[in-house]
Order: sequence, then structure tokens, then C-alpha cells
Amino acid sequence: MENTIKSGVEILDEFFENLVDLENVDSKIAELLKDLYLEGTLTESHVKNELEKLRNEKNSPDED
Repeated sequence: MENTIKSGVEILDEFFENLVDLENVDSKIAELLKDLYLEGTLTESHVKNELEKLRNEKNSPDED
């Protein structure tokens, strides 16, 4: 039996790819985190800013 060791990057790639499929994870937040990771901008400040945008979208009345 051959054991392969995954690199940190492989583990992170797999985690963010499957994040949206995890139970009890908000799909919009999962997509947001995945996108930030793929863009290489997954930092505390980017996460806070994007979560604030989501919060504002959720709390703002729909405009048609």
C-alpha cells in the first residue's frame, strides 16, 4: 500500500474546493472564501470587507 503525502497547498486547494459542500456552511460565505483564496487575497481585511458587503446586501431592501 502506497501512502502519499499531500503538500499544504494541495490540502488548502482541496479544502476550499469542497468548502461549499460541508454541512452547516453558508454557501455564499463558502463561495466568498473560495474566491478570495483562488485570487490570492485571503487576508483578514479582505474577509472582513467582503463579509460586511454580504451583510449589507442581506439587510438592504430589494430594489426593483
